[in-house]
Amino acid sequence: MTAVVDAAVGSPWRGRYARTTVGVFALAFLFAFEALAVATVMPDVAADLDGLSWYAVAFAAPLAAGVVALAASGVQVDRLGPAPVLRRGLLVFCAGVTVAGLAPTMPLFVLGRLVHGYGGGLIGVALYVVIAQAYPEAMRPRVFAVLTTAWVLPALVGPLLAAQVAELVGWRWVFLGVPAVAVAAWLLVADAPSRPGPAADRDARDRGRLRWALTERGVLAVSLGGQQVVAWWPLLVAVGLGAVVAGAGRVLPAGAWRLGAGLPAVIGSRAAIGTAFAAAEVYVPLLLVLERGLSLAQAGWVLTTGAVTWSTGAVLAARWRLLADQPGRVRAGALLLGSGILGLATVSLPVVPLAVVVAAWGVAGLGIGMAFSTLSVLALATAAEGEAGRTSSSLQLADHLSNSVGVAVGGVVFAAFAESAPAPAATGLVLAAGVVAFLALVPAARLRD
Repeated sequence: MTAVVDAAVGSPWRGRYARTTVGVFALAFLFAFEALAVATVMPDVAADLDGLSWYAVAFAAPLAAGVVALAASGVQVDRLGPAPVLRRGLLVFCAGVTVAGLAPTMPLFVLGRLVHGYGGGLIGVALYVVIAQAYPEAMRPRVFAVLTTAWVLPALVGPLLAAQVAELVGWRWVFLGVPAVAVAAWLLVADAPSRPGPAADRDARDRGRLRWALTERGVLAVSLGGQQVVAWWPLLVAVGLGAVVAGAGRVLPAGAWRLGAGLPAVIGSRAAIGTAFAAAEVYVPLLLVLERGLSLAQAGWVLTTGAVTWSTGAVLAARWRLLADQPGRVRAGALLLGSGILGLATVSLPVVPLAVVVAAWGVAGLGIGMAFSTLSVLALATAAEGEAGRTSSSLQLADHLSNSVGVAVGGVVFAAFAESAPAPAATGLVLAAGVVAFLALVPAARLRD
C-alpha cells in the first residue's frame, strides 16, 4: 500500500494532546451512540406511539432546533471559550433525551427531540473550536479522523444494543440511558483547552444573525404541515419553506447562495453531501423491516456497516497519499456516496441479494467519510484569528439547514403515503437523496479556488 502522509505531523493521542483527544473522542462517541440507537429503534417508537406519519418529523425536529443553537453559540464560543458552552449544551442535550424517553405521545416525543437537538447544536460548535484551539493546522485532519473513528465502536454495538434493549425492556430505555454516557464524556473533556477570543460585545451583525436564525423554525412548519392535520396545510408548508429561504440568506456567509470560492463552496458541497446521507439514512431501517422482513437488530447492523466505512473513509482521507488532493477526494467522496445510495434503493427489488444492498450502504459511508472530514479541515482553514467559532457555526448551520429541510420535505411526501404505500414512498425518497449527492459535484468544482 502507498505510504501514509507526513508521519512527522505527530499523533494527537500522544503528549500534551492526548487528554484533549480523549475528550473529543468521548463527545463524538456520545453523538454516535445516540444517533445510531435512535435510528435503529424509530420503527418501534412510531408503532408504539401510533405515529408513523410523524416518522420523518422526529428526525427533522432536532436538526431544526440545532439551527437556532448554532447561530446563538458561534459568537458565545468566540467570546467565552468553548468550555461554558459545552457544559450548557450537555445539560440541554440530556434534558431532551429524557423527555423523549418518557413521552406518552408522538408530539411529546418530537418535543424531546427538539430540546436535545438544541443542546447538540451548542456542543457541535464548541467541539470544533476546541479542535481549532488545541491542535496545529497540520494535525487537524487526523483529529477529524478521530471524530469519525469515534463512530466505529457505537456502530458495532449501538444498533445491536439498542435493538436488544428495545426488545427486552422497551425502546424508552434507549433514550433514558444516554445521560449516563453524557456524564462520562463531560468528565473526560472538562479539562480541554478553552480560551476566549478578543473581548467584544455582540455586534449588530451577530444579533441580526440570531434573529434571522429563528426563522429557520419554518422547518418545523414544513414538517407539521406535512402531517395534513389542517385543511390549509399546503399554505403552512409554503410559508415554512419561505421563512427558511429568507433566513438562510441572512445567517450564512456572504456568497453562500452563489457557491463562491472559499467557505461558500465548502458549505455548498457539505450541505449537499450531508443532506443526501441524512435523507437516505432515515429510511434504511424502515425499508429493511418492511421490504426484507429484517428485525430491528438486523437492520441496525446495516447502519453499522455505513458507520464503519464512514470512519474508514475519514482515516484514508487523512493518511493515504493517493487521496492527498483535498478537492479531488471531496469529489470522489460525492461520487461514491451517490452511487451507494442509489444501490441502497434496490432494497425494494426482491431479485437483488441483501448483500448487495448492505455493500451499497457501505460504499455510501465510505464516500461521506472521505468528503466530510476534508470539508471540515477546509472550512477551518478559512477562519480568521478569533473567528473559529463563527466559521464553525456557519458550517454547521448550513449542515443543519440543508439536512433538516431535506428530511422535512421528504417527510411531507412520506406522510402522504404512510398509510397506503410506505415502502414505495421511502424508496422514492432514497433515490432522490442519491441525486442530491451527485449535485455536490457542482460546488466541489470550486474548492481548488
